[in-house]
Amino acid sequence: MQWQQEWRLFKLAMVFLTRVPIRLRPAPSPDELNEVSGYFCLVGVLIGAISAAFGCVASDYISPMFGAVAALSAGVLLTGAFHEDGFADVFDGFGGGWTKEQKLEIMKDSRLGTYGSCALLLLLLAKFSLLTMLFEDLLMAWVSLLLAHSLSRALAVSLIGSLGYVQADQLSKVKPVAKRLSDAALTRTVITSSLILVACWPWLALSLIDLLVLLVWLYLLRLACIKWFHTQLGGYTGDCLGAAQQLGELVILLFIVGTL
Repeated sequence: MQWQQEWRLFKLAMVFLTRVPIRLRPAPSPDELNEVSGYFCLVGVLIGAISAAFGCVASDYISPMFGAVAALSAGVLLTGAFHEDGFADVFDGFGGGWTKEQKLEIMKDSRLGTYGSCALLLLLLAKFSLLTMLFEDLLMAWVSLLLAHSLSRALAVSLIGSLGYVQADQLSKVKPVAKRLSDAALTRTVITSSLILVACWPWLALSLIDLLVLLVWLYLLRLACIKWFHTQLGGYTGDCLGAAQQLGELVILLFIVGTL
């Protein structure tokens, strides 16, 4: 039945993006791997909700600062720092390599270099400072995390349809789930991200102009990522998608804090 296949694709998305112990039988087919990215945005809602729940409890009982730490920790534990790892690898590779081959070789290395360490530290400090301000209002923090985790994954998925898959990516530690973005996956991404945006909008007290500005910010970030990855590698890798997700999450949180 159709709903059973959709449920299977959602579970496959959970397997790929989180550490939740889910077993799939039979093993996913190549066609399913090209479809599953359509549910990444929805999985982001779940990750955001769990992170927000831990953060809100910690903020309410201890302090907004500790709530920010709890939210970040919950997200990292739930995903296994999947996207953060890709973010750090991209900065290591792009910062330390001169040629495409050198960059990919550095990105596959399990060791973290200076560029990646500094970039990851600054990223976490930035998100921590923004979340500390957001957890002054628990409802605002909750909705902001839902929106940031979901739309940032939709942003990352959208890059699959605009960049070529770098064939040398078998060198990378983080592999993309698909080599192309199917029409069905794109449709799922557009529908879920639109519904999430509409659902979160009233709680954020954003005007229609604010909402449009946020979408423009994300569109400009998308264009910047496409240009950046194409210039550096001639396409995308799994690490690149992780970096785009983290940057998208940061931009969304920064925008919401800036409009408070």
